[in-house]
Amino acid sequence: MIATRKSLNPTQIHLLEMFDHCPTDGMMDELKSVLSAFYAQVVQREADRLWDSGTLDGEAIEKMLDEHWRTPHAKA
Repeated sequence: MIATRKSLNPTQIHLLEMFDHCPTDGMMDELKSVLSAFYAQVVQREADRLWDSGTLDGEAIEKMLDEHWRTPHAKA
């Protein structure tokens, strides 16, 4: 089931406005790259925090590597 949203939050509106000011595909790709780098830093900081707190360690990472991450599909 796909969740639907009745309204956009201020961040979503701002991002849409930013993409509206990208006259070329190259500029849009550059903006997407900047956003991707930002979120990669957010994830890295959280991973570092979990590592420093002992919540995440080598054993936990190895366990994740063995996980089955695919979404199960309902049988028709």
